[in-house]
Amino acid sequence: MVTTLISGKKDGRGISLNARVWKEGAAYIAFNPELDISSCGDSAAQAKSRLREAISLFLEESARMGSLENILREAGFERRGKVFRRNRVVRHALLHVSVPTD
Repeated sequence: MVTTLISGKKDGRGISLNARVWKEGAAYIAFNPELDISSCGDSAAQAKSRLREAISLFLEESARMGSLENILREAGFERRGKVFRRNRVVRHALLHVSVPTD
């Protein structure tokens, strides 16, 4: 699995989001954990491109409905003037937990 950033516009109005890409059978899956959006394709690049499109459509519709700011806040961003910035991460760790068996 590869994790990359999907970046928005360079004029300060975009945001950067994570994209995790992995292969399932013949398909590549691209997933954005902040917004819980995924897409797929025949290659990693195609899956990532389709994920970018799905995210863009989701954000456009959220803005149209007036819920964009709340969605981005819940996804870990804060508004600073006209720009959304990612909340500062103070710690990143993998947690290992037990999975119950049947």
